[in-house]
Amino acid sequence: MPNLAATVSTLQLFAEPTRVRLMALLAQEELTVAELVSITEIGQSSVSTHLAKLRDAGLLRDRRAGTSTLYAPNDGNMPADARRVWSLVSEEIKDAVLEGDRERCANVLKARARNVPWPDSVAGQMDRHYSPGRTWESVARGLSGLMRLGDVLDVGSGDGAMAHLVAPRARSVTCLDRNPKMVEAAGSRLADTKNATVRLGDMHELPFPDGSFDQVMAFNVLTQATAPVRVLTEAARVLRKRGTLSLVTLGAHEETETTASYGDIRPGFAPSQLRRMLQKAGLAVDTCGIACREKRQPHFEVITAFAHKSSKS
Repeated sequence: MPNLAATVSTLQLFAEPTRVRLMALLAQEELTVAELVSITEIGQSSVSTHLAKLRDAGLLRDRRAGTSTLYAPNDGNMPADARRVWSLVSEEIKDAVLEGDRERCANVLKARARNVPWPDSVAGQMDRHYSPGRTWESVARGLSGLMRLGDVLDVGSGDGAMAHLVAPRARSVTCLDRNPKMVEAAGSRLADTKNATVRLGDMHELPFPDGSFDQVMAFNVLTQATAPVRVLTEAARVLRKRGTLSLVTLGAHEETETTASYGDIRPGFAPSQLRRMLQKAGLAVDTCGIACREKRQPHFEVITAFAHKSSKS
C-alpha cells in the first residue's frame, strides 16, 4: 500500500496537462520525441523533460530503433498505484485537445508508413501490429504442430475449440464442462475427431480415477470456481506422475460487474496468491506470472501458470 508521499507524487504526475497528452498518445502507438513534438506542437525540450519524468516514475519505457528512441507505456511493470490513476484518468477525460492530438497522430503515422518499409516500421513491436495472415490464431495453430501430448484433460472446455486445436497432437483429449449446451456444442465440433471425448461434469469433482492424464488444461475457468483450491487439487489428483497443468486466468481486478456477465464469481488472482494455491494443491510450480495486459480498456491482465506433479507424489 503506497504511503501519503508516494500517492501525492503519483497524483502530481497527472496534474500536468502535457504529461496527460503524452500518455494518451503513447497508449495508442509507440512514438519518437520528434513525432510527439510534431503532434502536440510543444517544444522538444519540454516534451523530453516530461517524458523523462514519466519514464523515471515507471509509467513509460523506451527502446532504440536505429537512430531514434521510441516511447510506450510500461505496461508490464507500471507501478500499481500509477496504473490505477492512469486508468481512471484515461477513461474519464474527453477533450478537444486530445481529439486534435489523435488526428495529428494519425497523419504522422501515415507519413511514417509511406517513408519506411513495413518490416523496419514494426521491428521490435511486431506483436502490436497486424499483417495479412499474422494473427494469434494462426500462430497458435502453427505452434501446436510442435507439441507432443499424451492424454489431455480440458477442464471447463466450453464448446471444444481448444480441444480441437490440440487433438491432432495428442494421444487423446477429454473435454469436461458443466453446461449441457456447451457439451452438446463440443460434441458437434469434435464429432469427426476420433481421439476426443466429451463429458458433462463439475471441475470441483472430476469424474476420473487418480492418475488418468498426462496434461490438464484449465483455461479461463478458475474465476468461475466456488472453491479454486479444490479445483486445483482435483487437477493434481487426476494427473500422472510428472504430469503437467497449464492454467490461464485473469489477474486481480476490480471490474467485477463486467466479468460477472461472463459467469465469473471471483475478481481474478494475484500471481503470488495463485502460486500458493497451486502449491497447496500439491503441485510444483514451474512458472506463474502476468503474461500480458489487454490493450483495450479496462486493460485486464492475464496470468499463465505451469505446474507439474512430482514423480514422488
